[in-house]
Amino acid sequence: MSKEFVLNTIIGDGSSVVGNVETRGFTRVDGSLLGNLHSKGRIIISEKARMKSDVSGTTITIGGVVYGNVIASERLIVLASGLVMGDIITRRIQADDGCMIHGKVAVCATNEEWDATIAKYQDAKGIHLALSSLKESKKWKK
Repeated sequence: MSKEFVLNTIIGDGSSVVGNVETRGFTRVDGSLLGNLHSKGRIIISEKARMKSDVSGTTITIGGVVYGNVIASERLIVLASGLVMGDIITRRIQADDGCMIHGKVAVCATNEEWDATIAKYQDAKGIHLALSSLKESKKWKK
């Protein structure tokens, strides 16, 4: 069995995790996650999963609820039970009948388009973080 298909992380049904999660391989979420999920492998977010997270991985399958942005470097599959409330960047997408996506969807056909879209996303995220930090520092000075 190749390393790409070895399940090395699972957030089980009834489990809740608060904080960012970074994994190297196949990851499955059946519980809830409040924090970002970044994997160098595949991700499955089951029908029971509830996430307030930015999610990134190679191939991502969403059957539950994701409130956050999703970056799938190879493919994104949103099942009929899936709900994504955030922007999506991927190379290929499959959205089953009945799923819900609320956000911008960028499907990149070439490596150049992928690189440009990711760079634009990271720039926007950096600006947002800087503005958030500025707001926080002003709030504490009052």
